[in-house]
Amino acid sequence: MEINIIGIVGAGQMGSGIAQVSAASGLSVLMSDIKDEFVEKGFSTIEKSLGRMVKKEKISEEDQKAILGKIEG
Repeated sequence: MEINIIGIVGAGQMGSGIAQVSAASGLSVLMSDIKDEFVEKGFSTIEKSLGRMVKKEKISEEDQKAILGKIEG
């Protein structure tokens, strides 16, 4: 059995970090929280983190877009 999609309950610091690492490893991620604004904040945290990684040349902009494209909320 191969896992391709995961769900993460909680989009705070830990949940958004797990979502980022999971998406970077190729999994599709569905992030959920009790309020949509929490999911949006988690997604924003991921965007900022990936942006820093692009600036430090740890990942490319294409990688950043691919990772963000694997995360839904």
